Amino acid sequence: VAGVDPATGDQGLRRVTHSVLADAPVLIEGFKFNVVVARLMELVNATRKVIDTGAGAGDPAVREAAETVAMILDVYAPYTAEDMWELLGHAPCVSRVVWPAADPALLVQDSVTCVVQVDGKVRDKFDVAPTASEAELEAMAMQTAGVIRTLAGREVVNVIVRAPKIVSITTKPAE
Repeated sequence: VAGVDPATGDQGLRRVTHSVLADAPVLIEGFKFNVVVARLMELVNATRKVIDTGAGAGDPAVREAAETVAMILDVYAPYTAEDMWELLGHAPCVSRVVWPAADPALLVQDSVTCVVQVDGKVRDKFDVAPTASEAELEAMAMQTAGVIRTLAGREVVNVIVRAPKIVSITTKPAE
């Protein structure tokens, strides 16, 4: 919409939108169509969450996300994308629209969620800096309430850390 600045909208949704905008062309050129569809679903879910949590459909970031979905969806479902594009109030032919460049400032992650598994089951999650080392993640994982509760009466056999997203702990009964 002319005169509406998306920068005034929900910043979390804008981060997801620009992340998808940055990844989609590379994934499409690499024939990773299923990954693009998964990223589109992630964007739609994030948009729905923003709408449901009170910002509403009038949030400029929601419109930016909807336009992004229409542009990327055009690769897979052109008729649906065209209908969506026109419902958003644009002139026909979404396929001729130049994709906007992703804002580099919105691609920087302040934190990521690290999942902690014990014997293959998720026991806890926590937010960390994306630059956290494997040793830091292991130490933080061992101090979470879910892990402490699960490790009671068990001995740690192995710890695998894939920074910054996952810590997997294997145990056996204590002797």
